[in-house]
Amino acid sequence: MSKWIEKKTPPVLPIYFAALVWLVGGIVLPLYRLWALALTALLSAAAYVVGGRLCPKRVQRIEQPFMTGSEDADAMLTSVQGHLASLHRLNEQIPDDGLSEAIRRMEIAGKSILDEVEQHPEKARDIRRFANYYLPDAVKILTTYAKMEQQGVKGENADALRAEVEKNAAAIAAAFENQLDALYSAEVLDIGADLDVLKSLMKGQGL
Repeated sequence: MSKWIEKKTPPVLPIYFAALVWLVGGIVLPLYRLWALALTALLSAAAYVVGGRLCPKRVQRIEQPFMTGSEDADAMLTSVQGHLASLHRLNEQIPDDGLSEAIRRMEIAGKSILDEVEQHPEKARDIRRFANYYLPDAVKILTTYAKMEQQGVKGENADALRAEVEKNAAAIAAAFENQLDALYSAEVLDIGADLDVLKSLMKGQGL
């Protein structure tokens, strides 16, 4: 998925060499004379050329997560990739088997969405709400759940949030899978209704 590109950076020493010639020329030559000015300019250009040959361009290898040809699609895919990585880490922290299975389904569907849009970047517009709202919201609420589990938070509100997340995780995973199905069938799917439960859950918990 990741790709490497080479970026060549011009060396700065040739510029310094050329500037040094002007400095020395200003000291030893009467630059107010045309011939001295022309000679200094010629020597400066020669110093720049020689310096460029002695100091080749520096080559840097830069990793590009995605190169679809669309900057917007690349940025969206990079964001989705980051959220999927967060889902994977959360899955390792959450002991509940049922919730863990739902997160695994979210991961699989999300990875397939990622691959499909990378191959067909024109479909990026079809997953905009998924990428910008639903996936980040799922990560946010699961992060809250994981923190409560790790910290052993007790209380009526905490217990209610746990119950709601565990109850609706499978429905959220199914909505992710529906988004994937829509991409393969070349249809634009409105998953808003499928994830109303996620939005209401977050609103109710002040997230």
